[in-house]
Amino acid sequence: MHRHGYKGRKFNRETDQRRALMKGLADSLVKYESIETTLPKAKEIVPYVEKLITKAKKGDLHNRRQVISDLQTIASAHKLVDEIAPKLSGRDSGHLRIEKTGMRRGDNAQLARVSFVDDLKAEVKPAVVKTEKVATVKKPVAKKPATTKKPTAKETK
Repeated sequence: MHRHGYKGRKFNRETDQRRALMKGLADSLVKYESIETTLPKAKEIVPYVEKLITKAKKGDLHNRRQVISDLQTIASAHKLVDEIAPKLSGRDSGHLRIEKTGMRRGDNAQLARVSFVDDLKAEVKPAVVKTEKVATVKKPVAKKPATTKKPTAKETK
């Protein structure tokens, strides 16, 4: 049998269990900003959360509701939209990194740490919009020529 057209890893789980696993991992990643899991799960969770971050950056009501539906808790969805997404605004993609950490003691599975690339602890500076100052040239005001008063006959005496 071929695997053409089958997308993603199955993790020996039913569809609803797999979906709950992804929601739980994504929720933990948003909540703790770094998680350690097995390498296949880490590779599967990164594109899932990247898409959520892209939706959270837009921040409108529809995208906020989509983020809420793809995470386990509403609190973590609001944290992603309100706190984390503005800090990641300088980057278009590649918000997460995977680092291999070691082997698990029980079954010797490869472990990996998934974390955000940018430092989320730093304060966010509001985006400064550079506006060019256009120098306005003042038109010179035409001065009226000074009129000399002709002395009258009474003043000359």
